[in-house]
Amino acid sequence: MLDHYIHGDAERISPEAPVPVIHIEKESFVPGGAANVALNICSLGGKAILCGTLGADEAGNILKTKLEHHHIDFIPSSINPKVSTIVKTRVVARHQQLCRLDREEKPGHYAIQPELHPEIESYLNQVDAVIFSDYAKGVITDPLIEAVKSFARKKGLFLAIDPKPKRRLNFADLDLMTPNRYESIAMSQVEVDPHQPFPQDEICRMIWEKYKVKQLVITMGPDGMILSHQGNLVKHVPTAAIEVYDVSGAGDTVIASLTLALCRQTHIEKAAQFANIAAGIVVGKLGTATASPEEILAYHNR
Repeated sequence: MLDHYIHGDAERISPEAPVPVIHIEKESFVPGGAANVALNICSLGGKAILCGTLGADEAGNILKTKLEHHHIDFIPSSINPKVSTIVKTRVVARHQQLCRLDREEKPGHYAIQPELHPEIESYLNQVDAVIFSDYAKGVITDPLIEAVKSFARKKGLFLAIDPKPKRRLNFADLDLMTPNRYESIAMSQVEVDPHQPFPQDEICRMIWEKYKVKQLVITMGPDGMILSHQGNLVKHVPTAAIEVYDVSGAGDTVIASLTLALCRQTHIEKAAQFANIAAGIVVGKLGTATASPEEILAYHNR
């Protein structure tokens, strides 16, 4: 998807309705959704091949140009002239987001058809890992997951997912899963009392029993990350964020950096520290953003 930002200032209220009048000062476009995961991988020194669905429209052309600028390859069959590219427009005044406008079609329109799975498999010969970045737009389906899993297991590829529980997809037996606090509650179906401590042991155990994911990392926002290996709690890592301007895309940074680190046989605790610092840098920036190795080293050495 394409993230569109409209920046301006609000100095008066409209005479037509009790809303601010925004004087537009600039606009910007940034790859969003799974494209932001790919962007984070490249920013951290990796290489990414992107597979999804975008339209043959102006927004799709802008997104393609942005991706090409960062040397991100795009599987050709992902372009579907029958759909509109998903665009999220955020109106920002004085560093505050006033509203978001979404332009998209029904989720079923974005599904990748089974006849395209062999083409996707041909690209899997070029990679070390696959990230399913599910934004509940209908791109990722059970047949797609099964096709990729079947091929990936033969090649020994690392498989990761940033899930959306409402999709109810069969993403069991993967190497890494990175739900946030609320997604982990929905996936575990554990009843959580907001006035009691977060039941991390029970939630980790229930997610393991349902999905058999090897490494579970629950992102807890200002409360850091919870690490679990095969259902057993490993560690609670505090947040690395110094200042929080915008949490947009922080989950993308986490799964990108964790996957890169774990593919290099890094221990889960060190991988999580790396991802935590990267995410802490990203939330300190306004809008969908990435972290660079230089920024991570600067934070680590401060």
